[in-house]
Amino acid sequence: MRATAADLVKLVLIAGACLCLLAISPTGKAIEFSLPTPGGGPTTIALSPDGTLWFTEQAGNRIGRMAPDGTAIKEFELPNPESAPRIITIGSDGNFWFTEHLGNRIGRITSAGQITEFSIPTARSQPRAIALGPDGNLWFGEFMGGQIGRITPQGVITEFAIPTRDSGPRAIAAGADGNLWFSEFNAGKIGRMTPRGEVTEFVLARPNSGPGDITAGADGNMWFLLLNGRVDDRQVDGNRVGRITPDGKVTEFAMPSQGGSPTNIAVGPDRNIWFTKQSALGRVTPDGVITEFQIPSGGTGLTAGSDRRPPDRITDKLWYAASGANKIGFLSFQ
Repeated sequence: MRATAADLVKLVLIAGACLCLLAISPTGKAIEFSLPTPGGGPTTIALSPDGTLWFTEQAGNRIGRMAPDGTAIKEFELPNPESAPRIITIGSDGNFWFTEHLGNRIGRITSAGQITEFSIPTARSQPRAIALGPDGNLWFGEFMGGQIGRITPQGVITEFAIPTRDSGPRAIAAGADGNLWFSEFNAGKIGRMTPRGEVTEFVLARPNSGPGDITAGADGNMWFLLLNGRVDDRQVDGNRVGRITPDGKVTEFAMPSQGGSPTNIAVGPDRNIWFTKQSALGRVTPDGVITEFQIPSGGTGLTAGSDRRPPDRITDKLWYAASGANKIGFLSFQ
């Protein structure tokens, strides 16, 4: 169901603070902060244990850092131009790790802003999502390389083949079962990989469903998005949220809005599943009821702290990146 006007209480502009306030009953308030450098295109966000935000700026070729109250914003230029940093997450070493989608590298940034880059052996692999695995390593998908990569905290990269060739692994997340789960966008499948690299694939009902971002839910299952429209040179017919159990049983839930395509998915402070979809944030209950809430600037990536892992660390805010508006925002929960 779609949120009505009664659900959207009011929009308040606070002059001089570069933020917007939107009360969304009953889930809380949306607040947005403008980034200082124009055209950054903030894409995804990860949280440190003290609440500090780290985010990628894909268009600006930077990594950003911001205090939880929206102050102390610092931006770090990547060493190589047009690297297009995409997804970011915290590693077992306490540093933040990110994919360079066009740079064909995995990057690491310390709390002080020191950046180190590691080249992926397969050329033009287009790394997309990255997640901390149960083994303490980082795991990432190679969209064009058709492989799953693993990088140790020391920067050693190993690549694992996927049985289906050119399957387009678009997103990856660690599950509560101790395995890595990933979406195969081109093949219409969800894959499961053990830390040893053994793969099992689960075929979705429709080959053109376009599986995208994936995360571990609070219920022990994996939840993923089915994209919609023209995406990555393919016409896909998804517009759904999917759930897959550890043994591979898939259930799909249709989104109430017909237009547009969802982007990222995460567990929210309320332990429900949340996703971004153009000008809305969507909430999915464990039984698949979806509600969409309009937000001031729309969203791309979002997080409440779990960052594509089982939600054992969740804050009271659901943060989102608004790429087109060059802002970082959050929904507060009461």
